[in-house]
Amino acid sequence: MKVSTIGLKNSTSKELSEDLNVLLANLQVYYQNLRGVHWNIKGEQFFQLHPKFEELYLDAQEKVDLVAERILTLGATPLHTFEDYVAKSSVKVGKNVSETEKSVQLVLDSIQELLKIERQILDRSAELDDEGTNSMMSDFISFQEKTAWMLNAFLGGK
Repeated sequence: MKVSTIGLKNSTSKELSEDLNVLLANLQVYYQNLRGVHWNIKGEQFFQLHPKFEELYLDAQEKVDLVAERILTLGATPLHTFEDYVAKSSVKVGKNVSETEKSVQLVLDSIQELLKIERQILDRSAELDDEGTNSMMSDFISFQEKTAWMLNAFLGGK
């Protein structure tokens, strides 16, 4: 049995890297959606949402880096082209979204999609005894669950 430099089976590292690359692609589309709504938000909630979207895109930017570095730690190569991101992402691309409710809904929908992916990776990393990936997913999930709750509350709990 061949093991990686961090003591995981090579086959385990490969499986998790593939899953993490899917997450990376989705995080990149989510990040770009956040940049778009941050730049383009209009209306009465501008002063509330503009800084909130900035907070979220800075968090997403950090998560992108953490996931890419985890993929490298597992011995694989992170995706790094927009073509790959769009091809592998299930987060919908938001284009020309500037209305309050549509902007918040886009972000909420994106987070809900990320949570599905992260929970799958959490389960898989637990099965494969990869505590590093598991811990990262737990941290991501905790933050995003709270953010989803807040965005849903902003929308009136729909």
